[in-house]
Amino acid sequence: MKQITLLATGGTIASAENKTSAGVTAGIKAETLLQSLHSMPDGIEVQVENFEAAGSYALDLATIFRLTARIDAVLADPKIDGVVVTHGTDTMEESAFLAWLMLRTDKPVVFTGAQRHAGQPDTDGPRNIADALSAAASDALIGIGPVVMFEGDIHGARYVCKAHTSRVDAFRSVGHGKLGEVDYGDVHIYQRPAHMRPQIKASAVDPNVELIAIGMGTRPHLMALAGEHGASGIVLSAFGRGNAPDGFAAETQRLTQKGIPVVVASRCHEGRTRAVYGNDSGGVSLVAKGGILAGDLSAVKARLMLATCLGAGCDLAEIKRLFANA
Repeated sequence: MKQITLLATGGTIASAENKTSAGVTAGIKAETLLQSLHSMPDGIEVQVENFEAAGSYALDLATIFRLTARIDAVLADPKIDGVVVTHGTDTMEESAFLAWLMLRTDKPVVFTGAQRHAGQPDTDGPRNIADALSAAASDALIGIGPVVMFEGDIHGARYVCKAHTSRVDAFRSVGHGKLGEVDYGDVHIYQRPAHMRPQIKASAVDPNVELIAIGMGTRPHLMALAGEHGASGIVLSAFGRGNAPDGFAAETQRLTQKGIPVVVASRCHEGRTRAVYGNDSGGVSLVAKGGILAGDLSAVKARLMLATCLGAGCDLAEIKRLFANA
């Protein structure tokens, strides 16, 4: 009998219409979520634990740092075979990626949730929980790292993203594809991640890393303002291979000279950053002024990577090494 712990953090899966205020709010307990299953997967015994319930749009990095620590503590018990985390979909990819960066365990860790709240007759929550329990109990997921299980698909935490605002098949691993699927309780893994998890030993996740989106003709004013108001790092969501409008290279140099690392990611959904283009703030100029290329990490995940590196006390050389190998 496999022993799985269900950690509930809130989100749509634990939400229903609030009769005293407008909108849908989280608050349904893990015990109730488990009782909502139409049938329990065979060969699994589940322990439940309520974490800090909230819509995932309201979560912060400190909360998810505590969550990853709790997952490691739960899975340190040799009797526990895996963990399922119920979570809101808005930032699920971020929490799963932070877990990918920091968790010490190789046991299965499966994030899931719902797009239709628990008060709707066609809520997708119970089915997703059942599939996630099956995945967490499967030996095929040992060593894969944290995953997102949604609408039967298993996605690795490194590449998964929420690709649709409302559909029940909201998650994709753009350019890479899912790792596997759950089919009537049977777990099938078709590929395993090529990247080794860094397992960064952080004492915290720095909350002061700012993410700045770049559009045609934008100026580096927000970048400068962030540096003046306590930003410990900057991530640029840049063009193409990692290019920016005029002025961003000069601001990158000014900030890096003050000890504020600047990471350059691409706003494209596929492909890698590379220093190819010159002139004022092409990738060559940004790197020459101290910018660190994010490889194929999205800007959202590059921010989490930098925040974790800073929380671990990494110097600039170590940050560059970790991004180069990410």
